[in-house]
Amino acid sequence: MMASALSWLLLRSRSAWWRIVYRGYRARYTISRTFRFNGAMINLYGDGRIELGDHSYIGEFSSIQACAGRSVVIGQRCAISHNVRIYTSSNVADADMRQVPPPTIEGSVSIGDGVWIGTNVFVGPGVVIGSNAVVGANAVVTRSVPADEIWGGVPARLLRRKDPAHQHDRHVSERQRDH
Repeated sequence: MMASALSWLLLRSRSAWWRIVYRGYRARYTISRTFRFNGAMINLYGDGRIELGDHSYIGEFSSIQACAGRSVVIGQRCAISHNVRIYTSSNVADADMRQVPPPTIEGSVSIGDGVWIGTNVFVGPGVVIGSNAVVGANAVVTRSVPADEIWGGVPARLLRRKDPAHQHDRHVSERQRDH
């Protein structure tokens, strides 16, 4: 009995702590009041601009970094899963890492409306992900993803294009079947 009460208290204090952190993010960055932080350990940081859209969410253990002079903009109705990393600055992989400071690449990141990003995805500097796109789990996105496409892999590449008419027809027929 004592252990479960202690567990409950720790869980409640952890949740309260993250609500305070997320309130601070809302004060610092442009975050829609309908944007959801789904879980703990979600980090937003940097001196750049971060805008998070209506009815979108981000999962636990995810990070968004916006360095000075850069931005991360996430559109409406986006589903960003757990352990996703979105960065506007990163080291240049093929550079001589002995240089001080090491060379970096920078660029703003833009994610359109209705995008689904799977678990464990890395989105690098300068990437634009078009509306209604999907990025599969464990992908490393180093170049822009056009709208209505499904990408996955390391590095991420086109898996297939969506057929919006087909998707709508299937959704409508599933709805009609349920009624």
